[in-house]
Amino acid sequence: MRILFVVPYVPSLVRVRPYNLIRQLSESGHEVTVMTLWTTRQELDDLEALRAHCHRATAFPLPRWRSLWNCLRGLPGRKPLQAVYCYSSALRNAILSATGKDPDHYDVLHVEHLRGAAYGAGLGLPKVWDAVDCITYLFEQAAERSRSAFGRLASRLELPRTRSYEGGLLAHYDQVLTTSERDRIALLQLSEDAGQDSIAGDRRTPVKVLANGVDLDYFSFADGPREPATMVVSGKMSYHANVTAVLYFCQEVLPLIRSRRADARLWIAGKDPTDRIARLDADPKITVTGYVPDLRPYLRSATVAVSPVLYGAGCQNKVLEAMAVGTPVVGTSVSTWGINASPGLDLLVADTPQVMADSILELLSDSPRRERLATRARKTVETYHDWRAVVERLEGIYAGLRELAPGSCVTNEREWGDGEQRCIS
Repeated sequence: MRILFVVPYVPSLVRVRPYNLIRQLSESGHEVTVMTLWTTRQELDDLEALRAHCHRATAFPLPRWRSLWNCLRGLPGRKPLQAVYCYSSALRNAILSATGKDPDHYDVLHVEHLRGAAYGAGLGLPKVWDAVDCITYLFEQAAERSRSAFGRLASRLELPRTRSYEGGLLAHYDQVLTTSERDRIALLQLSEDAGQDSIAGDRRTPVKVLANGVDLDYFSFADGPREPATMVVSGKMSYHANVTAVLYFCQEVLPLIRSRRADARLWIAGKDPTDRIARLDADPKITVTGYVPDLRPYLRSATVAVSPVLYGAGCQNKVLEAMAVGTPVVGTSVSTWGINASPGLDLLVADTPQVMADSILELLSDSPRRERLATRARKTVETYHDWRAVVERLEGIYAGLRELAPGSCVTNEREWGDGEQRCIS
């Protein structure tokens, strides 16, 4: 199958979902052409690595100033800033050219994230939008639960435009994917609120869950010695939900743990820590690593992996990665959405500071319990979250779309494209 895969940022070991979908699709014999955008030198390096795993990868520069300019221009309009942040006329024109010269060259178009959704406008081949998360649902939570005043304000300002825009997107794709059932339900509700049926000629776009996976070879099981009484929290530390999670843990959970285990240590592993996160490093028993080229040594050395996420959307890769390497996980209900795991058997779920502290303290002192959780968690991700199994499901979705008649796309360029009136049939 020939797949045109459009993603608004370079897939990599950090942006694991598109990277692994592309890699596994290529290894399964499909011809995957990637079109994307790059901003930093690191992303150019990631692009070179990606080229080893696909038929062709073309990337266009998107300087930071251009994204900021896109947002500034978008402020008076109706589109959310997420939808304009990654706009590039060069990428848009390349997609139109690639699909316009020979409309039958590609069997399917795969577009990732809300930031990339507009790139599918006006194209007549079967189209999949991998929404990943429902951003409206994320903003609804952030508006109430973020520990940043700016984050709450920004979410509240963006929420009405995001709700309206995201709700109308389903009508422009033949298939929509999310990483969790909660996000699937949220998108369907937005679509219903937006009156999708009237836009799409009574054709309701299906939304399916395509779970996140984990590279089981890369995140191999580790049964070696662990650093005593050491916890690890991982993730991008400039992301507002992660910042809130870390502050919550350090302010409300960690003191309860230390009252009974003075030797308890915490590693905060992830790139771009905010000032509030970076200042936590002043505590001699807290280490803020910043960017690390390889997260595995931290996961494999810690006694417990903690995922204290208070709000979010989608499926937490950091939980899957810890489960894969055999590090027992203590997380919240939010951090375990989209993961096929049994609380108490594969991981521990704790939604209050006291319960989380008690759960972590139990694991710090109970080696047999840690080993049972680790062994079971590894088997669970092998069964339900192997990228190879995820891609097999995606292949079935693609195959179903190939039966669509040409010209079945439904577009409204004035509303969400660039004003171009184009639909290839």
